[in-house]
Amino acid sequence: MNKFLLFSGLICLLLHTSCSNENEEKEVAQKYLATSVLSKDTTIIKDYVCQVHAISHIEIRALERGYLQNIYVDEGQYVKKGTLLFRIMPKLYEAEMQKAKAEAEFAKIEYQTTSKLAENNVVSKSEQAMAKAKYDRAKAELALTNVHLEFTEIRAPFDGYIDKFHARIGSLIDEGDLLTNLSDNSKMWVYFNVPEAEYLNYQQHAKNSGMNLVRLLMANNELFDYAGKVETIEADFNNENGNIAFRATFPNPNALLRHGETGNIQMTTPLKKALIIPQKATFEVLEKKYVYVIDKNNVVHAREVTIAAEIPDLYVIKKGLSKNDRILVEGIRKVTNGQKIEYKYERPEKLIKTLNVYVE
Repeated sequence: MNKFLLFSGLICLLLHTSCSNENEEKEVAQKYLATSVLSKDTTIIKDYVCQVHAISHIEIRALERGYLQNIYVDEGQYVKKGTLLFRIMPKLYEAEMQKAKAEAEFAKIEYQTTSKLAENNVVSKSEQAMAKAKYDRAKAELALTNVHLEFTEIRAPFDGYIDKFHARIGSLIDEGDLLTNLSDNSKMWVYFNVPEAEYLNYQQHAKNSGMNLVRLLMANNELFDYAGKVETIEADFNNENGNIAFRATFPNPNALLRHGETGNIQMTTPLKKALIIPQKATFEVLEKKYVYVIDKNNVVHAREVTIAAEIPDLYVIKKGLSKNDRILVEGIRKVTNGQKIEYKYERPEKLIKTLNVYVE
C-alpha cells in the first residue's frame, strides 16, 4: 500500500511539473515583439517609365528624282560627317549641266561683243545691258544645274549610325523619298513623365539635394554605367494625366544606348520626417494593408495604413499612423483584433539594423 501511494505521488509530481513547463513555454511563446514608428528624414528612389532618344535623329531623304545607282554604306554602320551614303543616277543632270555651261559660254561671248560695239557707239547702252542680263541669267542656270547634280550625291550631315534602308539599288526614287535614318548617339535624351506633386517637390529641392542627377535602369534590369542630368522640363502639363515631361541627358561613350530604347529613370527624392515601419509589421486584407497597433492596455487593434513609398524591407507611411504609435512586428498571424497580449518592445533604430537595411 505504501509503495502504491509513493508511486501515485511520484506520477502526480511529474504531471504537475510537465504541466507547469508547458504553461511557461506557452507564456514565453505568447510574448510578441513590438516596436514604434520611426520618424526620420530619409531619401527614396522613384521609378519613371522612360523613352530613350538620340540627341540627333533625322530622316535621310532623296533630293532629286532618279534611279538609285549606288549605296556606299551598310545598315547599322557608323559614319563620319560628309561620308557619301547614296548616289542617284546623275546622267540626266550631267547633261543638263553641260547644256547650261554651253549656253552660259555663248551668252558670255555675246555680252563681250556687245560691250565692244557699245564702246564704239555701234549699239546702244541698253542693248549692252540686255546682253549682260542674258549672260547673268545663263550663269544662274548653270549654278542651278550644278546644285541639282550635287543633290544626286547624298552625304551624312553629322557623325552617326545608319538605320535600315528603305530603298535598294535600282529603285526609282522620287524627290523626298525616305532612304534611311541617321542617329547621333554620342549623347542620349531620355524623356519621362512626372506627376504634378512630384514636379513641385523637384522644383523646391532639386538645386540643393542633387535630384537633377538620375540613373537609368535598362530593359535588362541593369543600371546604365553613367548618371544623367535633368536639363529641361516642358512648359505645360498634360491635362489628361496631370503629368509634365522631363528630359535628362546621358553620356553614351560606348554607344550602348540606341534611339527608341525603353527603361526606367530612377530619381532620388528626399522625405522630411518620414514615418517608417518594417514591411513585416503589415498584413494584407482585400488588397489593403493593415498593422496591429497596441494601445495603453496592451490590446491590439487592426488599423489600415496607406503606403507612400517602399524601401527594401521598410515602408514609408502616408496615412494611418503617427510617430507615437506602437505596432506589433512578430506574431501577426497568431493574434486577433481586440486581443490583449504581452510583448517585448524594441527601439525602431535597433530593430531596423536587424533587417539589413540602411535609412539615410
